[in-house]
Amino acid sequence: MTGPALHGGLEPEPGERLLAEFRPDRAAYWRGHLIMAALGGVVAGVALLALGNAAPWVGPVAAVLALAVRGSYLASEVLALRWQLTDRRLILPGARAFRLQDIVTVRAFLGDVQLITRQGDKHLIKYQPQPARVIAAIEQARGAA
Repeated sequence: MTGPALHGGLEPEPGERLLAEFRPDRAAYWRGHLIMAALGGVVAGVALLALGNAAPWVGPVAAVLALAVRGSYLASEVLALRWQLTDRRLILPGARAFRLQDIVTVRAFLGDVQLITRQGDKHLIKYQPQPARVIAAIEQARGAA
């Protein structure tokens, strides 16, 4: 294999070439958390209003604080993930991989890239700054495989 070694202890196949590596983007990560906080805050506020709570403002504040804590806690773990595309496989975090010919669908999904395999497995390449570039790279590799 040429280029950097595969991650997660996976052994490269003879002649396998690394084409691209996809890492989460910090700005996309925090943007996703901001959207979740906004939606969660609206839902929490509406729920408290519907229940007749005297302080419905607590719901949005709690949602924002909860998602800020969650985001801070998980950031180092999530931002360390990586997905590697070779000329034969897509290697996922956690030393899992599948063959490019097993991919039946590659599409943008809420700012991420969703992959669906022939077996029906669904995978997300999360927090990508430009999902269209990831899709194009995978489609190009699939076409060449």
